[in-house]
Amino acid sequence: MKVLVCISNVPDTTTKVRFIDDNRKLDTTGIQWVINPWDELSLTRALELKDVASNGIEKVTVAHVGSVAAEPVIRKALAIGADDAIRVNAEASDAYFVASQLAEVIKQNPYDIIMCGIESSDHNGSTVGGMLAELLGIPSVSAVSSLSIENGTFVLTREIDGGKENVQVPAPFVAVVQKGIAKEPRIAAMRGIMMARTKPIAVVEPAAIEAYTEVMGYEMPKPRAACKFVDAENAGQLIALLQNEAKVL
Repeated sequence: MKVLVCISNVPDTTTKVRFIDDNRKLDTTGIQWVINPWDELSLTRALELKDVASNGIEKVTVAHVGSVAAEPVIRKALAIGADDAIRVNAEASDAYFVASQLAEVIKQNPYDIIMCGIESSDHNGSTVGGMLAELLGIPSVSAVSSLSIENGTFVLTREIDGGKENVQVPAPFVAVVQKGIAKEPRIAAMRGIMMARTKPIAVVEPAAIEAYTEVMGYEMPKPRAACKFVDAENAGQLIALLQNEAKVL
């Protein structure tokens, strides 16, 4: 049994965002790139499943659509424990393009379990996993917070309004995972870091697929207004500000 974990590289959450080219492109100067948090948890759970010999998982692979600049992040995934990696040599222009490129890779080398984070922490699109399942013509389960293998049966838990739902699904399938799939991301040990240097990264040229969307421009949010302090004894002034300026009363 083989598992594929789709990963993306995103800016560290402490990154100060700047744009160039008339606000049409992210300025990547000085950005520290990391594995998307939801993808990192997906990888952790995949490795936990592999650790249990009775689950029958032979290999965990990570896949990424991006340029050679993403390889340090891919190497980190290998250091955490992935057996090998695939990089589609193309800039990730939009969700459809990414899902289509991943689908072409999977069609050439099928996997039993395909795991995607529910969204990326930069674009927050939440669409790649669903698109990927549709392009492959296989089942998908969204909002997965638990994935286990019980007597050869795949059991997934997903969050629903007011509770949780347990579902069974045949392989192959796409699990779109969210927080809860693993308690904490697995940290690379020194041995894993050393081994990652020799683990293979297969570079695949992109299929002839056009993106469906184009970024016209970005806008920074308006700066927050300065705080106003009101004396604790002056309730009238506070009410007037809430009514006339904040307009919440």
